[in-house]
Amino acid sequence: MQPASSAGPSAAQLLSDYALGVRYEQFPAGIVRLAKDCLIDAIGAAIYGHEVEAGQAALRYVSDAAPGPCAIPGTARRVTADAAAFAGGVLVHAAELDSLRQPGAGVHPGASLVPVALAAAQIGGASGRDVLAALVAGIEVLFRVGAATKHSAEARGFHAPGLTGPFGAAVVAGKLAGVDAAMLRRALGLAGSLSGGLLEFSKSGDGGLVKRLHLGRAAQSGIVAVQLAQAGFDGPSTVLEGRYGFLHAYCEVSDPARLTEGLGTHYETPTLCLKRYACHIVAHTPVFAAQQLRAAHDIDARRIASIRIEGAPRLAANHDIKEPANQVLAQYSVPICVAAALLHDADDPSTFGARLLSDASIRELAQRVTLVSTDTIGFKDGLKNALATVTRITLDNGTTYELAQNDFPGCPSTPLTPAQLRSKFLRMTTRLGSAADALFERLDQIENETDLHWLDALPASTSPSSSGLRRSASPDLSLVRGDQG
Repeated sequence: MQPASSAGPSAAQLLSDYALGVRYEQFPAGIVRLAKDCLIDAIGAAIYGHEVEAGQAALRYVSDAAPGPCAIPGTARRVTADAAAFAGGVLVHAAELDSLRQPGAGVHPGASLVPVALAAAQIGGASGRDVLAALVAGIEVLFRVGAATKHSAEARGFHAPGLTGPFGAAVVAGKLAGVDAAMLRRALGLAGSLSGGLLEFSKSGDGGLVKRLHLGRAAQSGIVAVQLAQAGFDGPSTVLEGRYGFLHAYCEVSDPARLTEGLGTHYETPTLCLKRYACHIVAHTPVFAAQQLRAAHDIDARRIASIRIEGAPRLAANHDIKEPANQVLAQYSVPICVAAALLHDADDPSTFGARLLSDASIRELAQRVTLVSTDTIGFKDGLKNALATVTRITLDNGTTYELAQNDFPGCPSTPLTPAQLRSKFLRMTTRLGSAADALFERLDQIENETDLHWLDALPASTSPSSSGLRRSASPDLSLVRGDQG
């Protein structure tokens, strides 16, 4: 498909046609595998999200939501689709364990799409293959919207995943609800007015949990956009590229051609990136380097005199936080996260939990970390890798160890192996005990499932009611929802 012109169909129309036209059977095996990895990783992250403050707050928030057919992973309570999507989005993102795109584009597919897929599938009885097809369609749209922003919305103070997420979420919800292309186009038009999220939490020193809210709202907005379209609301077809549309309103610079470039012939899904650690993505390469240097040279953190980390300008500009005021800023802080990796097990999500604030040895070692901006590293084939870093550790006797790191296991260049994905999943789901193994195995074969109502058994709960988003092959859908508590 060609990019939309002023005289031709809009980007939203082309994306809607594409999303509803693709089927599981036409996807290459590698694309299906990535969508499945995204699903497994997000469900694991959601279950771990019960352990942290943001996830607990989200569950309290939906505790009086109207009953419905949708289970939230790790709970017995079932609620309406929008409430389940909200709680799920927050839970997946609650501990910074969820997936994104590399190169970065301000998108979080696991948090913004998977909760929507689970909610919509449990309403309509969708199969595992239906869910995977909807996830691929959602990822393809979400990643194109993100790429078109050229990651420039944050220069205006917006937290990009809260802006891009509703578009991908609406695609997933609409595809699983069986709407037609015209209704999905209207839902995308509505999603643009349901976008939101400010970055002030990263500078204010307080209010950090609002970052988690952005992904819950993104997932919820996809459900709401489709419900509103079903109820008769409309939105502009030029919501993405129009004069007062998404790209112009939110972005410093943008590339509207990226919205539909290669649509139907080129997949964006292979740019999916699964995180390895429970911290911000910019900390991953120096944390991985520190982890490797520590293991290779048996480094005693008490003997470290200094740590120098060279990286992209935003590393020092936005992530040189020596005294974080809250948990979110601690996970944003490269010095804090690198110090934690040198003192504890970086593969354990709890390493980047409450101890980032409570462990005095982490804070003390972080004071010895210096971040240096450079534009001379990380180039490959003429392209700049914004995650590339060089980490240099100097001991008290002058011995120096150095490691340049362009990626980490989970990046598109070095995807997680099946064993690594399983290992991460089991670390995230220890609260399930022995049931975690069985859950992983079943999710890993989800294409063979005829429906997903068995997810209600995490833990066992009562039968679902009939409220929520209704699945139908007709574009003239009625909407049945319980009253909100």
